[in-house]
Amino acid sequence: MRRTRFNRWPCPIARATDLIGDWWTPIILRNIFAGQRRFDQLQVDLGLSRAILTNRLNRLVKEGLLEKVAYSQRPKRYEYKLTEKGRDFWPVLASLWRWGEDWLWKSGQSPVIMVDRDTGAEIKVEVVDANTGVKLDPRQARVLPRP
Repeated sequence: MRRTRFNRWPCPIARATDLIGDWWTPIILRNIFAGQRRFDQLQVDLGLSRAILTNRLNRLVKEGLLEKVAYSQRPKRYEYKLTEKGRDFWPVLASLWRWGEDWLWKSGQSPVIMVDRDTGAEIKVEVVDANTGVKLDPRQARVLPRP
């Protein structure tokens, strides 16, 4: 069965979904943000077939979210580093985290917690308007064609 492609749709959500819409891509990026940058680390931790992992990593490199960098010449081995475009995906993952934490467990029952690296304080992700700093409310937002 062929997958419907959204890469040419005139909608930012559709195009982003086309890139990260399969279930392994956000999980792979989550692990890379957590510091797992080598193929073998990712493959063992995720229990993913080498073929699927290779395919997803190659797509992320091709799309500019990851950069493939050699860390060993003999044997030739690579690690995957986030590019600026890849690092800019962090708010998307953090928002998924918050939604999953709020809606897929009872309050305070999530088995993991996101904390500030320096202070150890729990982080509660919230999406705000970068222009005003105000929390986004879907009832206040409209999508219009760009003039």
